[in-house]
Amino acid sequence: MNSDALKMTSQIIASHSVGATVQVVLDRVFAQIKNGKYPLDTRLPSERALAAELGVARNTVREALDVLAARKVINRRPGSGSFVTYQSEQDEDAPATAVAYDTSPLDHLVVRGILEPEMVRLAVINMSPRDINDLEKLMSEIEAVRTDVADFIKCEEDIYRKIAAGTRNPLLASCYNLAIESCRTSFRTALLRRHLTPKRILEYQQRYNALFNAIASRDVERAVEFIKLHLIEEQKLLLQNL
Repeated sequence: MNSDALKMTSQIIASHSVGATVQVVLDRVFAQIKNGKYPLDTRLPSERALAAELGVARNTVREALDVLAARKVINRRPGSGSFVTYQSEQDEDAPATAVAYDTSPLDHLVVRGILEPEMVRLAVINMSPRDINDLEKLMSEIEAVRTDVADFIKCEEDIYRKIAAGTRNPLLASCYNLAIESCRTSFRTALLRRHLTPKRILEYQQRYNALFNAIASRDVERAVEFIKLHLIEEQKLLLQNL
């Protein structure tokens, strides 16, 4: 399976409408398949074993496996178990997958708190007019989203990647991209899917519009202050749901 198919499969699973806990199990099991822990034709642990490993109810695991089977990631054989039919690749995403499951929500917020203020500061200073124009286009795309959570998360990631690239610091951009991949693979996708109502999407859109205006006007202080306040709101959302 090529990298485009791999990304497509990941996106299909991520956008499937399930409960938050089921989505966490989905993300975890799919990542283990993707990073090669369970290669092609391997039998997955039993529902009981997976439930014990992940600390969830057995019916939650069953629902997650049903989704994986529907997406042809696994084949469920009555009386024999669940077998992997998805051929993973040890590609550039594998390190992020490995890191994701050693990363707690608090770990991720700490890293964002370290990286994002400096990332935004450097972006304001170093982004070219063309970069600003590209960022404006991404802002238009996220403002067009009304209810589709998967589309919103993708737009959000594109905005952050563009800002990271605009720092002109490839190491910083690479570190931040790893944070994005870890975030997507682990907890935040499920958390946002549960709480990104149309009202909250609108609130985020307004925040990102304010951030763009600060960046476009080269207002370092306002842009950095905005991202710090945004991180505080992200922390509040996380603490409400731990």
